Amino acid sequence: MRFAICNELFQGWSLERIFDYASRLGYDAVEIAPFTISDDIRNVGTEARRRIRENAASHNLEVTGTHWLLVTPKGLHLTHPDEGVRKHTKQYLCELIRFTSDIGGKVLVFGSPQQRNVLDGVSKGQAWNFAKEIFSDCSRFAEDYGAVICLEPLARHATNFINTAEEAIRLIEEVSHPNLRLILDVSAMSDEEKPMDEIIRSGKGYLAHFHANDPNRLGPGFGDVDYKPIVKALREINYRGFVSVEVFDFTPGPEEIARRSLENLRRFWGEKPKG
Repeated sequence: MRFAICNELFQGWSLERIFDYASRLGYDAVEIAPFTISDDIRNVGTEARRRIRENAASHNLEVTGTHWLLVTPKGLHLTHPDEGVRKHTKQYLCELIRFTSDIGGKVLVFGSPQQRNVLDGVSKGQAWNFAKEIFSDCSRFAEDYGAVICLEPLARHATNFINTAEEAIRLIEEVSHPNLRLILDVSAMSDEEKPMDEIIRSGKGYLAHFHANDPNRLGPGFGDVDYKPIVKALREINYRGFVSVEVFDFTPGPEEIARRSLENLRRFWGEKPKG
């Protein structure tokens, strides 16, 4: 299995320092939150994008792709009733696809809970159709860049739109484009009323990315989640993507979280440290 870590954990660190530390620990890749690079990635030029890609490669790392896509700039919203807002959101998502490709990534994790919430005055059916239209157009755009948009079901406390893998898969099937796939997140799956391994098996044929963490908002192995059935299910569906560490509570510090998370993941998968 290939293991990655999300960069926003390393608050105040340069990408160079993150790449160096992740590589020395033994990670295979880094996943990047665009807002940590710029409030608007359209302002990140060709040369800067090239440097990110080459910097990662110089540390023998891949860039898995991007996540937390619509945090900035302000005014983006997937299911907004204003057609102008949706058009702007679609255009920026296409720019994110281009950016992700330019820095060497392939996967765009679409979480962005606040920017997809169903707003007052909008029905769930309307929101569904708004999202479907944007994902349909952006999936076709992503095809030209070899990128994949991964729709992430999120817990009910985070958003009121797409809370289960079943819902995400239904939207993916309706869009019916190979460049729209599924991501599953351990913390988010804990909100569903199904065993996690069952959810993972339901994602066979759709799952393109995986976030490892715990409902306590820390890294994998920092809480009570039993990873044995998770690992077994991922192996059963022949999952070949990255397992990427994403945490939301940075209290233990980036070094501790990154180190222990990787140690735990290797233990869960029965792998020895590199070197």
